[in-house]
Amino acid sequence: MIQILSKYVLLSCIAFAITGSIQAQKYTLSYESQDETLDPSIQKGIEKIFKKVYPKLVKDFNPQSQKHVAIKIDTAYGGVAYAHRGAITISSAWLHKKPEDLDLVTHELMHLVQSYPGGAGPGWLTEGIADYVRFKYALDNEGAGWSLTPFSPSQSYENSYRITARFLLWVSQNYDKNLVEKLDEDLRTKTYTAETWEQYTGKTVDQLWEAYTANPEVSI
Repeated sequence: MIQILSKYVLLSCIAFAITGSIQAQKYTLSYESQDETLDPSIQKGIEKIFKKVYPKLVKDFNPQSQKHVAIKIDTAYGGVAYAHRGAITISSAWLHKKPEDLDLVTHELMHLVQSYPGGAGPGWLTEGIADYVRFKYALDNEGAGWSLTPFSPSQSYENSYRITARFLLWVSQNYDKNLVEKLDEDLRTKTYTAETWEQYTGKTVDQLWEAYTANPEVSI
């Protein structure tokens, strides 16, 4: 009886899964949703982002990136989204709450492209780069109500995510327009050090932050 019940539950889960697969140039996305109540436009939106954004990220940052990406909409996951072992998991609860926030996929796709080895560098920089990429490559940040966090004196470049992303934008605009691409490559090849900032800009990261706090204006 237990075996029969287990098979029934498994078949029920499979029956309720919504799946799909699309091709974008030489890259493939497989999509699986455990939530049949999500608006079908969400799947279409995610597929559109993959088709338009992922090939650009691979070309601009890491041509050796994986060619197959799996995205799963998970009803049990309580966070927002994460990338792990070549796949992206997104909370269905978050998509119900913020169905317009589909460009979180851009952030997570960048994590797959980053593919940094363990100990490559600080986590705040990894997340800052991913949010910088969302700012630059996303299809509809405005529709999602997403933007870089305005500067505040209480901030630090180590705050990560949108705060670090805005700092990276400022440094790119004032010192080296290819800075983020260079930092990304150094992290992936495990050649990033604290001296990397000075190598590319002539200033340490602390000196850059001090200059940023004095005049934090950026062109957006």
